[in-house]
Amino acid sequence: MSNAWKIYMLAIISFLVGTSEFIIAGILDKVASDIGVSVSAAGQLITVFSLAYAFGTPILMAVSARMERRRLLLYSLGIFAVGNLIAVALPGFEFLIVSRVILALSTGVFVVTALTVAAKLAPPGKQGSAIATLVMGFSTALIIGVPLGRLAASVYDWKLIFGVIGLLGLLAMLIIVTTIPQQDGEAPVPLRNQLALLKQPKIAIALTVTFLWIGGYSIVYTYISPFLLTVTKLSEQGVSIGLFAFGIASLIGSKFGGFSTDKWGAPRTLVSGMLFHTIALILLSVAGQSPIIVFPLLMLWAFTAWSSGPTQQYHLMSLAPEASGIMLSLNSSILQLGMAAGAGLGGVIVEQTSLHSISWIGATGVILAAATAATFFGVSHSRSRRKAVESSLAKTSA
Repeated sequence: MSNAWKIYMLAIISFLVGTSEFIIAGILDKVASDIGVSVSAAGQLITVFSLAYAFGTPILMAVSARMERRRLLLYSLGIFAVGNLIAVALPGFEFLIVSRVILALSTGVFVVTALTVAAKLAPPGKQGSAIATLVMGFSTALIIGVPLGRLAASVYDWKLIFGVIGLLGLLAMLIIVTTIPQQDGEAPVPLRNQLALLKQPKIAIALTVTFLWIGGYSIVYTYISPFLLTVTKLSEQGVSIGLFAFGIASLIGSKFGGFSTDKWGAPRTLVSGMLFHTIALILLSVAGQSPIIVFPLLMLWAFTAWSSGPTQQYHLMSLAPEASGIMLSLNSSILQLGMAAGAGLGGVIVEQTSLHSISWIGATGVILAAATAATFFGVSHSRSRRKAVESSLAKTSA
């Protein structure tokens, strides 16, 4: 098997672990009803996952840095399978929380390790494409995994989904053993070295943009299925179609974000994308009750939201090109923290006010991200022009 196919195999497994993460948002109402908790309480399962992922993954990767890479992939998938089977076999909200923590830690380790393995399998000059292939596999869970999970949960018990994912996780271990070659571990990067980057104002501001952007997004996405059921009053089939349309648009938006960044630059792409993201959420608040209008609004929201993803990653890497791997790791942790904060705040909003309010609050978070990014880019541009003028004057006087 060629290395290209090995990378595609890792991407398929990334799709599997991505589905296990994202599926909760698609079946949140069913989980809440079955285990006897409110929708807002069930939404905290996303908060727990994101917090465990954000704080646990960097620590586990630092501890296991020297471990042979294929073995680490196998360990993470084995624990991933156990986490899914706990959700099936053990009843109650508490065990479901335990399951989400285990899944978060195993997913984080697998994704980070798979990215490094794919980069080493790729030929020189093609590492970026290999990483993009894996990210595409993970993101495709939004497009196919979540709507399929919603559809399956409408016909069968929702726990069956996690049972199937767990069994496929065991099959994935067999694929890893037979296709992925052994790779040596790496020298660990101390956590203090990773966190030292946060002391740089430009990096701290950029990560704040990530937090506000994904937090505003998560407030709404966490509760999108209950929103479509109760506010828009869609049928089960309608919700599945809506989630599928959302996933397709998110993929197109991500592709467009990369294209736009290359053509028009990160500042213009990032700020304009977040502004349209805000508009989409406001329109969802105003016209989300209409089953006819909600589908194009969902696609507009997904397209604008995910157009910022590759742009923000590129921007962060450009701020510290000598530490691009650490920057991506930090951004991943901040993404998960933002999702945790969004899911938690969304739960409070749903509990205290109504589902109809979540898109207004989500829009507030995104517009704050846009304002922060615009201010940062404006100040950076002014400094660059001032330095250019000073340099020109110095050359003239000389």
